[in-house]
Amino acid sequence: MALLQISEPGQSLSPHQLRRAAGIDLGTTNSLVASVRNGEVITLVDSQDRYLVPSVVRYHSDHQVTVGYDAVKSSVDDAHNTIVSVKRLLGRSKSELPHTGYHFTDDERVPRIITSGGEVTAIEVSAEILKHLARRAQLQLGGDLDGVVITVPAYFDDAQRQATKDAARLAGLNVLRLLNEPTAAAVAYGLDQKEDGIYAIYDLGGGTFDISILRFTKGVFEVMATAGDSSLGGDDLDHVLSDWIMEQAGIADDGDHRTRRYLQRAAKMAKESLTVKDEVRLDVERPDGDCWHGKLSRTNFNALIDSLVLKTLAPCQRALRDAGISKTDINDVVMVGGSTRVPYVREKVGKFFNCQPHVDIDPDQVVAIGAAIQADVLVGNKQTDDMLLLDVIPLSLGIETMGGLVEKIIPRNTTIPVTRAQEFTTYKDGQTALSVHVVQGERELTSDCRSLARFELHGIPPMAAGAARIRVSYQVDADGLLSVTASEATTGTESRIDIKPSYGLSDVEVEKMLSDSISHAESDVVQRRLREQQVDASRTLEAIGAAMAADGQRLLSADERAKITQAMTALQSVQEGGDVAAIKQACQAVEKAGAEFAQRRMDESIRTALAGHKLDDFNT
Repeated sequence: MALLQISEPGQSLSPHQLRRAAGIDLGTTNSLVASVRNGEVITLVDSQDRYLVPSVVRYHSDHQVTVGYDAVKSSVDDAHNTIVSVKRLLGRSKSELPHTGYHFTDDERVPRIITSGGEVTAIEVSAEILKHLARRAQLQLGGDLDGVVITVPAYFDDAQRQATKDAARLAGLNVLRLLNEPTAAAVAYGLDQKEDGIYAIYDLGGGTFDISILRFTKGVFEVMATAGDSSLGGDDLDHVLSDWIMEQAGIADDGDHRTRRYLQRAAKMAKESLTVKDEVRLDVERPDGDCWHGKLSRTNFNALIDSLVLKTLAPCQRALRDAGISKTDINDVVMVGGSTRVPYVREKVGKFFNCQPHVDIDPDQVVAIGAAIQADVLVGNKQTDDMLLLDVIPLSLGIETMGGLVEKIIPRNTTIPVTRAQEFTTYKDGQTALSVHVVQGERELTSDCRSLARFELHGIPPMAAGAARIRVSYQVDADGLLSVTASEATTGTESRIDIKPSYGLSDVEVEKMLSDSISHAESDVVQRRLREQQVDASRTLEAIGAAMAADGQRLLSADERAKITQAMTALQSVQEGGDVAAIKQACQAVEKAGAEFAQRRMDESIRTALAGHKLDDFNT
């Protein structure tokens, strides 16, 4: 006889049933998926026990799509229809794309690659990779996924993060969180189980480089600082080596996409062989059918990639400076990413930090493992208060104020999630609308920063300039995505925007923004003071000009009007110049010339207000 299962009200019929969650490392060269099963974190493999999925997608003329190893086979022969390293295209405009050899449509806003299977965006290509990984997880976990954590480079900007989330939604995935790759690596290494301390996570993948300084204190993982290059990775090592092969083999660089792809594949194989060998033999077929035979030693290879490896150390130094620490404060260094297999990379990083880096976990798997652990917690399988992950934003977020100045609302390296608000006011009498310009960057002027979005707040009650109170709030969620709200205090009128730009920063802009903020720091301060003084001059001229138009004829003699007009003309003549002291002096002269006029207007306003009243009317 069957037993009748009874549960208490509000309890699940299957209280011990676990939700299906996975961690996904969406990589430039390879991607993979991991999950927690029976308390153990494992990377999920295919029928041939391969845990890596090449981040390669081929589009066929019959609209079929091939992903992974099967697509790699056609990466040379069908180069224009086989998309590789698509992660480097996420969140970029057409003008910002690196040279790829693909054919694009004329759409400047959203780059679309022309393939025999139709036009596709980087988001759609990434979605195909995510679908492939999701199917693998569903087959091995026995059902649909309840949620996933997807890792992204710490230096991904808002546009690149949003593009990643869009790809996941297109793939039908419920994204629990976007997790910075270095933070995921720290979780995988169990640094949260060690003593409180400071750790450096050096992450050199196929297409991106990140360095993060993490502090673990009493169960909280805080990202103290992050730096990197969103367009530097193993692909660049391959490019340098393929250029060398092309030169040695006497192959002309005629822009042929197929030849380039073939040489890059040969370079990648040589690079991987040199991780375990001191020398490799190269057999390369020329376009004319002849074959070139050569050799490459590890010493020569190190010399070729030396400048690229050194390029990763400058962000390391900057991250230490931003965190306010020295190399001696670092407890451990963890190396992440397939490109850290290169012995020369490990050697240089070890010398820089004066310690032996951790390479215990497979650098290809470590990020996905950390993501899986976090996904298991977020989906509700593991109730724990042991660990809290606090990431940071890589670049400051601000708003444009009068004079084209930037008021920083959230400084870079601020821990997220975060909400910050600041009050602003109107510039002109009777102003009923306000334009909000959201910018990103480290410089003092809007023209030197990146524009993220613009929107307007309408319905402000007409008041005197400076009387309105406009509260602008910036909110950055755990995924690093920004929303901005502007509201007027007296009416509650509100306007809001979720920042979703169609493209991101170029590979040069992120580094340039930070370096420029340092090299131009002194001149930026001078320029800001000038703009602020020019804005004060405009306000002074506008206020006294309005007063003269309303009451000048009635309250002032001709000589007095001439004196004020002369002072205003003098201010106008120096306002657009570059002499801060001269503008300030001219402003004071106008205020002095109009002081008696202001007093008369105030006296008249008081007399008007008191007219018809007795003193007793004002007694309480």
